[in-house]
Amino acid sequence: MSFFIRKTRNQSKSTPNKRKGQNQTTNRKNEGKAGGRKAALNKKSLNEEISSGSSDEDDDQRQDIGLDDNTAAAAARRKRKLKDLAAAGDDGQRKGSDGEDSDADAETPQEKRLRLAKKYLESIETEERLKNDGLDDGDVDYQRQVGDRLRDDILEETGRLHRKVADNYTAADTDAIRCLRNGHQLAVTAVVVTSDEKYVFSVSKDCSIVKWEFESGRRVRTIPGLKSKKAKSKSKTKAPNGTAKTGKQQPEVGHSAHILALAISSDDKFLVTGCVNKIINVWAPESMTLLKTFRGHRGAVSGLAFRKGFHQLFSASFDRSVKVWNLDEMSYVETLFGHSDQIQAIDSYMRDRAITVGARDASARIWKIPEESQLVFHGSQHSIDCVKLLDEQHFITADDNGSISLWGVLKKKPLSTYAVAHGVGSSAPNWVTALAVMRNTDLIASGSSDGLIRLWKCSQDFRKLEPIVNIPVVGFVNSLEFSPNGKCLVVGVGKEHRLGRWFAIKEAKNNVLIIPLIIK
Repeated sequence: MSFFIRKTRNQSKSTPNKRKGQNQTTNRKNEGKAGGRKAALNKKSLNEEISSGSSDEDDDQRQDIGLDDNTAAAAARRKRKLKDLAAAGDDGQRKGSDGEDSDADAETPQEKRLRLAKKYLESIETEERLKNDGLDDGDVDYQRQVGDRLRDDILEETGRLHRKVADNYTAADTDAIRCLRNGHQLAVTAVVVTSDEKYVFSVSKDCSIVKWEFESGRRVRTIPGLKSKKAKSKSKTKAPNGTAKTGKQQPEVGHSAHILALAISSDDKFLVTGCVNKIINVWAPESMTLLKTFRGHRGAVSGLAFRKGFHQLFSASFDRSVKVWNLDEMSYVETLFGHSDQIQAIDSYMRDRAITVGARDASARIWKIPEESQLVFHGSQHSIDCVKLLDEQHFITADDNGSISLWGVLKKKPLSTYAVAHGVGSSAPNWVTALAVMRNTDLIASGSSDGLIRLWKCSQDFRKLEPIVNIPVVGFVNSLEFSPNGKCLVVGVGKEHRLGRWFAIKEAKNNVLIIPLIIK
């Protein structure tokens, strides 16, 4: 025990000596550093004195120390190079200060929002002036119109905008119906209208895509259907010696099977078509050039829909899936499953969601993309073939039993159902083959094979559907579309149903109709 005590005492005695030695070492190091700094300062001042000397003194020094002319020239070059580097550094500092000034003058987030808001208001006022073209500026209160437009936009985004327009429609001007002929050889399956009402696009079972002028009805461009592989092998021509002809061939674009689906973006930038061969083609509507081809569905593409204001595309297929595509990046996003039967139709509006109907599974489903969930609606015992969103809170469906149903997203059952909407055929009610709606209003259109297109009025409380106008049309009404201003109805007509050949109407013509509507 005493051994450890003595050792501890020795350590405590030696501690002051160690500290003293450490202090001495530290002092010597500090003195060395101070001496080094003094030497550096003396060397720097000496270099400055040497560099500030005149050229004569440099010559004398050069002679005294015995430097030759080459060594002196090299030293002069190094000196000039150092001066150039110093000047470049000053320029870089000036540029950096200029960049800081430009960053200081950059637009702040608040100023950017204000600038964009002013630009948006100016665009709305320009649109209102175009609508009122021909009127004196003093007769129109543009400030009030812009305010009404902003209010309607907010209500539309929230799904609470509802305008009463159905009572203003009294009939159709049957004498002024324009028939766009010589475009398709088989039944027309879908039609769309551009937002500026300049063009109409139509697709058909003959695999062709036709672009028409809305006002004149003139055919602008046709993308013919491609031959199938079997047809190509049969139609190969041979030279007299028995060998196949060779030569440069233009790349073929288009579809080689029935086109069932058609959609156009809200800004008219993209036109998409889908066919039985599981292919989705993306076109530039102005030039009708093929931009992209999407593959991924395992069944026929039966429906296409764009989200309004975006380039987000939804596609539905007989493989019971819904796929989401991003056309800004021309890429696939995701696949949604839920239906137990083939999907017949799809629609979308402003929210990031889509609605589909699943034929014999007798269900409608709203797909909430951000929430990764779906709402399921059951209410029919028959195949639901058509669906359209009236607004973000209500939608319309139609089935093969001739019934049209009005739904609310907060109820699992229909709010109202109109049975046998298009009469009874030879043995059963006529199918409802097409639906169209004027968004955020009470106006609905439906088509069948009974020879009539019917316009419907939806009550204020969404509890009743009432027919208001009948328009005679011979054939299967496979597609309906209101013009953006609501003054016309564009119809795709065929001798047979767009999905099959169960029935045929020989008197019908495969064409596109533009029907003017009479408004009070």
